Amino acid sequence: MGVKPIFGLLLSMALPSMASMLVQALYNIVDGIYVSRIHPDALTAVSLASPVQILMISLSVGTCVGVNSLISRRLGQKNQADADAAATHGLLLSLLSWAACAVFGLLCTNLFFRLFSPSESIFNYGVEYLWVVTVFSAGMFVEISVEKTFQATGSMMTSMVLQLIGAVTNIILDPILIFGLLGAPALGVRGAAIATVIGQSLAGVIGLVLLVRGKNAVTVTLRGFRWNGRIVRDIYTVGLPSILMQSIGSVTAMGFNRILMGLSEGAVWVMGTYSKLENFLFMPLFGLTHGVLPLTGYNFGAKNRERMLQTMRYGLIIGISMMAVGMLIFWIFPRQLLGIFAPTPELMEMGVPALRTISLSFCLGAVGIILSTVFQAVGKGVYSLYISLLRQIVIVLPCAWALSFLGLEYVWFAFPVSNVVSMVLSIVMAKHLFRNYIDPILLDKGEAAR
Repeated sequence: MGVKPIFGLLLSMALPSMASMLVQALYNIVDGIYVSRIHPDALTAVSLASPVQILMISLSVGTCVGVNSLISRRLGQKNQADADAAATHGLLLSLLSWAACAVFGLLCTNLFFRLFSPSESIFNYGVEYLWVVTVFSAGMFVEISVEKTFQATGSMMTSMVLQLIGAVTNIILDPILIFGLLGAPALGVRGAAIATVIGQSLAGVIGLVLLVRGKNAVTVTLRGFRWNGRIVRDIYTVGLPSILMQSIGSVTAMGFNRILMGLSEGAVWVMGTYSKLENFLFMPLFGLTHGVLPLTGYNFGAKNRERMLQTMRYGLIIGISMMAVGMLIFWIFPRQLLGIFAPTPELMEMGVPALRTISLSFCLGAVGIILSTVFQAVGKGVYSLYISLLRQIVIVLPCAWALSFLGLEYVWFAFPVSNVVSMVLSIVMAKHLFRNYIDPILLDKGEAAR
């Protein structure tokens, strides 16, 4: 990472992650395609359920990011006992998180959907779907815990294979369980939820077997296990900020859905459809950050300012280029994109201007995401948290609420507005960071001033 040409090195590090994330995004789209064939209300209901799913994933991933960090550090310190204990604690903490989500699913699913005052059809579809994906989410929590443990030990390929197992299983089972193919009962929305949890559970079980019985850098065992408050504290010292940062998306989705439901239930369908398409577009960008982050961090630690800047430049160029292509696709082919989700004519007319308007924010968002990754790489993750809060809550929700008084077509402008503000602030923060933090450190080693 200190000598090879940056461009090729960045791509070689990012492409595997980009491919894996594309598959994850693909199964999200396929899920939406099949659900939309049941009834437009079914996709609207699943969209309303998405904030809870985002929150569950945030809780799981955030906890496991803390586990990942602790395992890596303890292995680097040759402290095998603590590394093993961190992996075991991580798995058990994931199961406790699942138990909390299962209780929510059992007791609060009806109440959650009543918050949006939906039609009876949407309510029934939503309760049916959310109950399954919360109560039976143990597989998801185990899968993510195992994946992050493998990542911490450098087994990136194993982690990627587990993700593929879950995604491909879901894609295969979706039409079978939703529409009753191959002799299976037609379960509708419940079938989509069951396909999801089966895919997650299969990946979780396979991963757990590989982790417990395979020859790995860490050992997970309950023999002689005792809770260690210090390890739990160390896990959540890193994991809690990550949970909070990722949970922002849940708050945004819930707030936006509340605003849209006050205007039209169809608007929630549009938002849900857009979210699935956006997920497919932005996942490769997040995969790119998996190359930008370690390269930037390594060269910052090595006091190599030029290679650090090269990484940031290439990340911005590639990221903006990807998003520019995405924006053109959304502008030229909005009807074709929406058409894969079987919209009614009314939903189509509502969705076309929405996709075109929101896509204006894509390139702006790329700048903010890449610069936030740079902040994380140099140990200033709190800057990234500020940017996420500003873009996803502080600006977009009040702006959407205010614009809703002008009409639905204006609400979508909240996205480009919030991204303009967050991009400008990201650039200001980056300049401040270089001038007051990065350059002084590099100058100590005789680096030239910027």
